[in-house]
Order: sequence, then C-alpha cells, then structure tokens
Amino acid sequence: MDEKTAELRDIFIEATGSDTVTEQQSESRGSLADVDDPEAVRERVRDTVATMRERYAFDTDFDDDALVALVVGYFDGDADADLAVELDASPEAIRTARFDLHLVRDADREFPFDADRFDNLLVDGADDETIAETLDVPVEVVAECRPAAEADIRSSRANYRFRDDFAELLTDDDLSNRMAEDARRDGLREATEDIETDVSL
Repeated sequence: MDEKTAELRDIFIEATGSDTVTEQQSESRGSLADVDDPEAVRERVRDTVATMRERYAFDTDFDDDALVALVVGYFDGDADADLAVELDASPEAIRTARFDLHLVRDADREFPFDADRFDNLLVDGADDETIAETLDVPVEVVAECRPAAEADIRSSRANYRFRDDFAELLTDDDLSNRMAEDARRDGLREATEDIETDVSL
C-alpha cells in the first residue's frame, strides 16, 4: 500500500468508523463483470448485429434472431454443421454468415500460401486470377480462401470492434453455456440478480 492509499484509508476509517465498504455493482455496457442475465446479454448481442447490418452488406438473408443464435453458438464452440442443423441452413450458409459477423475460425485461415501476401493483394483490389497467378495456386483455391481473408480485413478496419464486443459479452463460460441451452429450447431464462461485493481497504 503506497503512502497516498494509506492516507485515503485513514481518512475513510476516521469518517466512517469502519474499514470495509459494501458496494452494489451496477450494469455497465460491454462488460460481463456484473451481468448475470442471459436476456440482457442477448439483447446486447442483437444490438451489435443490428449495427453491423446497418454498416455492412450481409451476404446471407438470416434474420437477427438467427444471427444472434449463430453468435451464441459460435462462442459456445458449436461447429458450422451443428449450427446448420439448429438454424435449418447449409454449413456453407453458416460459414458465410459468420464472415458477415467477422467471426473467423483459425481453421478458416489455414491458407496454402503466404497469408500476408494474400491480404496485400486483396487490399490492392486484385482479382482471383491475378492472385492465383501471383501465388501460384489454382483460382478455385483463391476463391475458397478469399471470404475468410476479406472478413478479417473488414474486422481489422473496424479495429476488431464487433468481434471483440461479441467476445466480451459471451466468453463468460457459465453465462454463455446457459444462453446456448436456452436458445436451443427456444426460450430464455430470466435470471437477474443483484450482486454485492465486499471491498476491504
């Protein structure tokens, strides 16, 4: 404890006659530190999806409910095939929707060529044929890899804002697991609960 902290502690004890303060936490947007309500988190995911829809031209026609379920499932570790069954869609459509939402898996980035050169060519506006010739790979391979790389580029240009917002909301293991279970039952359990934290000075 530094000198300034010790001084503040002494003032607090003198003023209150106690060395412990109980502080009620309030909800702060963008943090799960004090949120235990799947419904509230789901609405915040929906808000982020809606913002992305306004900013980008999505390549799929999933509605916001489906996209929210996709985001929740993605962070719960569901594979594209599992999400396809849940949302009655093809795995290819799920993959495209993930890219719309800047959700790129490590496996999507396993390119058979130098990823940095690929990104530079994409940023320069090169077409598939030019990229294939430059990287000495078939055009079909470039076409298959392009969507994942372009999703990462869009995410980078947004400073990874949307991906990070989703991650911050949904990487609390207990909460995301409950949300995934609730989504599969097509209903969300209301579980708001005040949290008190004892802070010793």
